[in-house]
Amino acid sequence: MTQVLVAAKSAVARAGLTALLTEAGLEVVASVGFNDLANSQDLANQLAALRPEVLLLFGESTEEPALLLADLLTESATLPPVAIALLVEDPSPEWVAEALRLGVRGVLPTTAIASEIVAAVTAAAAGLVPLHPETLEALLPALPAIAPALPPLPLETALTPREAEVLTMLAEGLSNKAIAQRLHLSEHTVKFHISSLFAKLQVSSRTEAVTLGARRGLILL
Repeated sequence: MTQVLVAAKSAVARAGLTALLTEAGLEVVASVGFNDLANSQDLANQLAALRPEVLLLFGESTEEPALLLADLLTESATLPPVAIALLVEDPSPEWVAEALRLGVRGVLPTTAIASEIVAAVTAAAAGLVPLHPETLEALLPALPAIAPALPPLPLETALTPREAEVLTMLAEGLSNKAIAQRLHLSEHTVKFHISSLFAKLQVSSRTEAVTLGARRGLILL
């Protein structure tokens, strides 16, 4: 069962998010009040003690310090790994891009419905990068301007056509079994290709591979 820590300024928001996640079969390990960065240590202590898979942070507006908090948490060497998903009002493409750059796993607008929030939390826990369709649609045209320029992969680390196919399917959220079925390969062979592309991209997770692949132009999210 996916374990989630909910953080929000509003007690009503915390109660609502806790209820919808619980009804969907997820375990809310704690519900924490969050007003500003003064609460960051309290939140960090909860994360260290409870070790949830996902932190669902209801930031309300992009003017609130949600990104600063996310940066503090993702840069902390003392905290266990946690997927951070943000709920914010009308996030701009530039804001979303900065959130992803800082290591946030998913961004949803506060208008997201219950099923979308549950799906995003579940996807984040699985190592994927969930974005609301409206957010993704707005983000794609801005990617060339807001994504940092990265040098092309050296020739010796360039992905093979098969590895590129596998990376594209990782971006689609497919499991190893689903990739094997689509490519008519064994799961063992798929795992080999994933290990190879991880090594070439110098990453250790699907999320890192997909994010770096998109930034280098290897795939289009």
